[in-house]
Amino acid sequence: MFVLGPNRYGKAETRVVRVTKHGDAHHIKDLNVSTALSGEMTEVHLSGDNAAILATDTQKNTVFAFAKKHGIGAAEDFALLLARHFVDSQPTIHHARVAIDEYGWDRGGGHSFTRNGRETRTCVAHYDGAQSWVVSGLKDLVVLNTTNSEFWGFVRDEYTTLPETRDRILATAVTATWRHHGTTDWDKSYEKARQALLTAFADTYSLSLQQTLYAMGSRVLTECPEVVEVRLELPNKHHFLVDLAPFGLDNDGEVFFAADRPYGLIEGAVLREGAPAAGPAWD
Repeated sequence: MFVLGPNRYGKAETRVVRVTKHGDAHHIKDLNVSTALSGEMTEVHLSGDNAAILATDTQKNTVFAFAKKHGIGAAEDFALLLARHFVDSQPTIHHARVAIDEYGWDRGGGHSFTRNGRETRTCVAHYDGAQSWVVSGLKDLVVLNTTNSEFWGFVRDEYTTLPETRDRILATAVTATWRHHGTTDWDKSYEKARQALLTAFADTYSLSLQQTLYAMGSRVLTECPEVVEVRLELPNKHHFLVDLAPFGLDNDGEVFFAADRPYGLIEGAVLREGAPAAGPAWD
């Protein structure tokens, strides 16, 4: 005997670019939108009956139509708008998850833009017909400290070869997500959270990347009272001192090899004490 477990379906990575024109001054929003719906989906799995299905092509078309009808402001607002539409308009859909990656552009003139080199802004909105919740975030925020980082005192066993260090490069590509309690000024909150992450990374004298992770999450909670939980993924972008002795050269912390893999991966969450629980799903 088998029973259908949790399931969802949707349209992944619908790329939509919305240009808003105010005379000669144009504005651009560049999004990658992924929708995922769940609800009364037992029959489609067991017998192939599609009566409950809102086609993924329809979901894609809705993204484009809403971009025209409603415009695109903050990605979080657009994600919530779509999620509520899918659930409220379809009796067989009980939960919608809308995830958005936003790509930044810098203005070069009234109608000219250059794709910037900043991180990718992210958000995920959930709606189940009764409540909604939003997780904002970013990925690929690459940061590096050339000093003020150590790593020593760790467990040593028969397989340990790593030497201890009192001075090293600390580098990572930050993936961070933060959960809001209620709605907020999404754009302002994003910039505050981003700056808090950067400030904490720069200001923390690090004895471990775990310590830095906690400092970064704590700084976001301090600077952003609307945020109740922060989750971080920090790959350790290892920089190894190159041995220049074969060439008759000293290397006093000046020349490094930047390894791309394997790498340490540090993950963790920092929560505000007494924070309300998330909805049925975080991701």
